[in-house]
Amino acid sequence: MSYRIEYSPIAIRDLDRVYAEVLEASKDMDIALRYIDDLMDQVAAKGEFPKSGSPLYYEGGFTGYYFVVFKAYMAFYRVDADRMYVDRVVYGRSDYMRSIFKRINQ
Repeated sequence: MSYRIEYSPIAIRDLDRVYAEVLEASKDMDIALRYIDDLMDQVAAKGEFPKSGSPLYYEGGFTGYYFVVFKAYMAFYRVDADRMYVDRVVYGRSDYMRSIFKRINQ
């Protein structure tokens, strides 16, 4: 069974930001587009077995999130029935726990 992948509005903004950052660094639209495509392909590769992503634990407990690492970025997603919900795509050296759970506490 293949899970349907859905990106949250925040994750789509995150992808736009990643695109802008890669474009600024590379000065090449093709490189930036390929980077985003490859990142999304890495997420899509989990579509058959989404729980094969790395589980995210905090204080010894599973948070309900899995993640995929692609170069400098991490995509965080949840699994429900037949869907994978990508909530955030963040820079791997950022305070990603705050980024992920900020929307829950607002």
